[in-house]
Amino acid sequence: MDKQTVREAVWDALEDRGEARFPFPPHGRIPNVAGATDACDRLTETGAWETAETMKANPDAPQLPVRRAALRAGKTVFVAQPRLRDPDPFLRLDPDDVDDIDEATTVSGVSAHGVPVGPESVPHIDLVVSGSVGVTTEGARIGKGEGYSDLEWAVLHELDAVDDDTTVATTVHELQVLDGPASPIADPETLPEPDGHDVPIDLIVTPERVIRTGADAPRPTGVDWEALDAARLDAIPVLAERAPDRG
Repeated sequence: MDKQTVREAVWDALEDRGEARFPFPPHGRIPNVAGATDACDRLTETGAWETAETMKANPDAPQLPVRRAALRAGKTVFVAQPRLRDPDPFLRLDPDDVDDIDEATTVSGVSAHGVPVGPESVPHIDLVVSGSVGVTTEGARIGKGEGYSDLEWAVLHELDAVDDDTTVATTVHELQVLDGPASPIADPETLPEPDGHDVPIDLIVTPERVIRTGADAPRPTGVDWEALDAARLDAIPVLAERAPDRG
C-alpha cells in the first residue's frame, strides 16, 4: 500500500460516512471534519498548549479553531504562505496587533492580516500544529502529498526555530487514525513506512481523545537538498536562496 492509496481511503471514508465538512469534496486537501472544534478544545487542555508562547499552524479549515484559540490565549501564530512562494514565506499573527481574531484566522484572512516575515525573523517555535490526512498512534503522518509541511520544518530547523524541544501536534477525526478502531484501513500492517523527510507527530488529538505517540523516529534536521529538483527550487525563493550549489 502506498501513501496515495491511504489518502484516497481516508477521503472516501470521511465523505461516505458523512464526517466531512466544508469545503467539499474532502479529496485532494487536508480534509475538514466533524468535531474539529472539539479536537481543538482537547488540545488546549494539554501541557504542550498551556506552555507554548509561539505556534506554527497550517492554514487549512480543520485547524481554524486552533488558530483562533491560540490568538485568544495570547500566543503568536506563524502560518506559511501558500506553497512557500513568497520571499518572506511566513505570516505572523500577533495577538496584540489583531483586532478581529475571527476574520484574521480564516484561510483568506490570514493572508490579509498576517505580516510577511522571512524565516530568520521567526523565533523559536514551541508548538507546531499540522493538518493531516492520516496519522498512526506511533506518530507517522500522511499529508495531502505536496510536502510543504515537511519543507517548512526543514527550513526552520536549519535556523534553530524548531528543534527537539518543539512539540508537533495534529487535530484529526478518529477515522484519520489509521491504526485506530474507526480506521478505513483494514490491515494497519500494510501501511507504508514514513519517508526520511517526514516529521513525526508527538500529539494526536481527536474529538474523543489525546494520543501521546512517544514517537521515536528521528526528526529531519534540515533540508534534504538532494531530494529537490531545479523546478522545486525555482518555485520556492527561500530554498533557491539557500541551496548549497546556488549560494
